[in-house]
Amino acid sequence: MTTAADIMHAGARWIPAGETLDRAAQLMRELDVGALPISDNDDRMCGIVTDRDIVVKCVAAGHDPSRVTCGELAEGTPRWVGAEADVGEVLQEMTEHRIRRLPVIDGDKRLVGMISEADLARHLSDDQIAAFCGHVYAESH
Repeated sequence: MTTAADIMHAGARWIPAGETLDRAAQLMRELDVGALPISDNDDRMCGIVTDRDIVVKCVAAGHDPSRVTCGELAEGTPRWVGAEADVGEVLQEMTEHRIRRLPVIDGDKRLVGMISEADLARHLSDDQIAAFCGHVYAESH
């Protein structure tokens, strides 16, 4: 059985909710990633900030990324999967919620990795990838 831990990109890092978006962008550049899980004061995930969020919801909206916090952009219920979850569960979570990046949490609720579309592409069959893309990129009605 292939698990989330088998396909994830290890070494993911949180960014605190109170950290500014310019710092998030700098950390994304340092880590060469396009998204960071956001942690609250109790080190629990309260959202994810993406490079696109910073551009669309902050910069393009005329806001200063050095004055807007990651927590201000966090929306909705954060989604994640346990490290031991079967790859089928990973696909279901990402497909059902139409998300492209999924944090992986261990048994102690610590962030241990992220699963991206690129990770899926390296580990899934062509049929599984096609089904995933069909759902995630389908227009919402």
